[in-house]
Amino acid sequence: MALTTLRQLINKLFIIDKWNIGYVYQTPECLISSRKIANKVHWLPECTADYAADPFAVPVNDKLYLYYEELRFWKGKGTIMMTDGLSFINKKQVNGLPGDLHLSYPFLFIEDGVLYCIPETAKAREIALYRAASDQMGNFTKVSVLAQGKAFVDSSLIFYQNKYWLFSSISGSYGELYIFYADKLTGTFKAHGQNPIKVPDNISRSAGTLFISDGKLYRPTQNPQNNYGGSVTISEITELDEKNFSYKIVMEVGPVAPYEHGLHTLNFAGHFLIIDGKRQQFSLINPAKKIIRKLQRPRKTC
Repeated sequence: MALTTLRQLINKLFIIDKWNIGYVYQTPECLISSRKIANKVHWLPECTADYAADPFAVPVNDKLYLYYEELRFWKGKGTIMMTDGLSFINKKQVNGLPGDLHLSYPFLFIEDGVLYCIPETAKAREIALYRAASDQMGNFTKVSVLAQGKAFVDSSLIFYQNKYWLFSSISGSYGELYIFYADKLTGTFKAHGQNPIKVPDNISRSAGTLFISDGKLYRPTQNPQNNYGGSVTISEITELDEKNFSYKIVMEVGPVAPYEHGLHTLNFAGHFLIIDGKRQQFSLINPAKKIIRKLQRPRKTC
């Protein structure tokens, strides 16, 4: 008993999470049929940041652009980074997104040759759409606000059955799903008739882009049942219209060694499946980090 308590104390003080990004040659059809990630995952050589996760990638002119969240413990908030390839060597910070907020989950899609991004900006209490400059993939301009009024996180959009469907959830609130829809990308997004939709915790928060395989619509979501970012649940959406929503769970995708402690994002880009992964590492300076972070937090006032 004493030994177990001591081990728990040591883990709490000195063990930290390290997130990284990997890729594998796998299509949506292969993932659904095999019910698992292919055996050979190519993990990027780790960067110095504590957290490199939430990867999204798009192929443009025979080049793959990778966008992701980077978080450094001392800074305390995430930024959106990009690189023109599957490496951190040429990484740079994306411009045009709010610089004073924690940013994550840079949801990407291309429409009519234009790259769009819907980053997570929970503290802004809105879901905003940004457009990339045609000649500068790292410069974005705000186009419109799709929804507002709540601390939305991990918002994902898909054009399906002649409508745009926006899936989101609220920071700190598992078990609720919000869906919005519109006829046009820059049009007015209306709330689904069942909002907030009551769902299990492993169905509420998005874990990547919705995708279609063999004519069926699938949605990956974060499964927090074992720990934060533990695995990904994939569900088939069996009914979706302005008033109805139903689904069935198809599979759970677990983490891949050596990042066996977590996986909470997966996205397809061409023949690539891009994922993130969490491992744990020992850090002697972790207690000092926690103290400094606590001192840096603004004090609550009446």
